[in-house]
Amino acid sequence: MAFSANPLSLSVPDSTFESWLRDSGYLEILDDRSSSTTVPESASTSDVTTSTITGGIFVSLFYHILTLLSLFTLKPLSKLTTDDFSGQTPSWTRAFIGDSGSYSFPSGSDQARLRVHENVKRYARNYASLFILFFACTLYQMPLALIGLISSLAVWDIFKFCSNRWGWDRYPFIRQVLVRTAQCATAIILICLNVQMALFCAIGISYTVMILHAAFRKLTPSKQPSQRR
Repeated sequence: MAFSANPLSLSVPDSTFESWLRDSGYLEILDDRSSSTTVPESASTSDVTTSTITGGIFVSLFYHILTLLSLFTLKPLSKLTTDDFSGQTPSWTRAFIGDSGSYSFPSGSDQARLRVHENVKRYARNYASLFILFFACTLYQMPLALIGLISSLAVWDIFKFCSNRWGWDRYPFIRQVLVRTAQCATAIILICLNVQMALFCAIGISYTVMILHAAFRKLTPSKQPSQRR
């Protein structure tokens, strides 16, 4: 099921038709529609504003740069819910990576926003796994940060062991003081051993990979229709 134009254009406005496609889950059709409608407009604008090949290349390059910059103004996690992490992880080869035909440059900011919001929800578990992988690689490159992370975890394990052994729950004031002390010790360890830098690096790399992959990855049907024989 694929069509580029509104087959009910005589009776249903385009906005209503697009809302029906969005509510019905046919987001890949909206993706194709935005590509087919935006590209001719940009081509006609290029023909009007410039009459040389050099000018056309400059306009196209400037348009692509604006589209890339618009990606970092989006909020990809705004529509993400905890239910998106409860399902199964999509296949890394067929669903997440796909083939060369699964990618295309977004035709505009609207198409980029649609792809980012939908792909982030679809591949939330994949992006979370990539963040863990990047964070582990960053800790491997920064041994002091790895030592600091292990030391901070050891502090809280010692605190839990001592609390269970001596029954600090019976003394709320003493337990609260010891909790604050453990928090301060953890903060000092994390700051002095640059654990926060490893975390920021992992977040920056994973966020860039996520936003670029979600924007360039074409939308595909979330559920493939079953073929009847």
